[in-house]
Amino acid sequence: MSLFTDAQRVIPGGVNSPVRAFASVGGEPVFFKSASGARFQAEDGREFIDYVGSWGPMILGHAHPDVIEAVVATAQSGLSFGAPCVLETQLAEKICSMLPSIDKVRMVSSGTEATMSAIRLARGHTGRDKIVKFEGCYHGHSDSLLIKAGSGALTLGVPSSPGVPAGLAEHTITLSYNDIDAVRAAFAEVGDQIACVIVEPIAGNMNMVPPVDGFHETLREECTKAGALLIFDEVMTGFRVAKGSAQSIFGITPDITTLGKVIGGGMPAAAYGGRADVMASIAPDGPVYQAGTLSGNPVAMAAGLKTLEMIDDDEFWASLTAKTRKLVDGLAAAAADANIPVAVECEGGMFGLVFTDAGPVRSYAQVAAADVDRFTKFFHGMLAAGVYLAPSAFEAGFVSAAHSDDDLDETIAAAAKVFASL
Repeated sequence: MSLFTDAQRVIPGGVNSPVRAFASVGGEPVFFKSASGARFQAEDGREFIDYVGSWGPMILGHAHPDVIEAVVATAQSGLSFGAPCVLETQLAEKICSMLPSIDKVRMVSSGTEATMSAIRLARGHTGRDKIVKFEGCYHGHSDSLLIKAGSGALTLGVPSSPGVPAGLAEHTITLSYNDIDAVRAAFAEVGDQIACVIVEPIAGNMNMVPPVDGFHETLREECTKAGALLIFDEVMTGFRVAKGSAQSIFGITPDITTLGKVIGGGMPAAAYGGRADVMASIAPDGPVYQAGTLSGNPVAMAAGLKTLEMIDDDEFWASLTAKTRKLVDGLAAAAADANIPVAVECEGGMFGLVFTDAGPVRSYAQVAAADVDRFTKFFHGMLAAGVYLAPSAFEAGFVSAAHSDDDLDETIAAAAKVFASL
């Protein structure tokens, strides 16, 4: 009996988040026992260089001693109070100081909770119901965000998962990411009914897809004209692609920002924040209700605060960016030597690799048309070589400060052999 078989008996699909099941790449998932720095140790004794990083949070590497020390010291005083603690204020102050678009911030426990709450806040603050989202951008699994619609603003959408009421679809407009004309058309048609636009400023859930020039500027312009709110979902990109997150790269000021992953330092923590007048609509200051038993729990706050303190440094970001660029350039060169067409992207500590000759990739349609079979072979080849990548062709990868030049060189050398075998 395998560990996966044991898990399947008591956990749906044997996993607590679907992509972990290896369904899109085949085979059984690796069960991990421990992690340190840039490496995982599996239950069966194998070791892997890790480029998933718990899907982004481990920017310092796994089990960083300073973060662990902060967590242990805090845990000894209690795991959760369900009442205010000073660490909540300290982390909130740190976030506000690093993101000028945020005047006030509310802590929650997951990225899904953050985006769900941000949507509710936008609807409550504006008194409108419709939201605009983009194909290929993932904002968690709340009902309003699991809907795919046609290209026309008034085309009724279809729930993307059973259990999502069809009635919600009429309030959700799904457009193509990077389609500026579609954005303008939607606002021209129903702009006075739109509460908000929610977008990943760099898409990371259809591999890694940056915005085209003018896309975010158009979103900002149309939202401002229509009185809608612009939500940057930086759960993934927040403090991952730059010290000031993606919004600092593009020079865009969103009305609301959602955060997660890095701000928890590996513990369950997320947040949403924005303009003071918008955040004033949240209870108890305003009528929009949101609450959470474990929101702002001291252990998660300690881990997140220590992590942000350690990455609030220009030299840190210069080093991390250089590591990621070395990896991506090495992968691209190895693929070219083997005559394998790939498109690569990177920003800060985040990177993407798409098996396509139609790069640069700027849309969901391009990602969907990529060679998934070739990625699957590449994934398993790298796994056999001791390199752990995301088990899906539609996920971004992550480099940490703990990745050494030797780790990167070993990864590039392994990739060269795997590319040559494809």
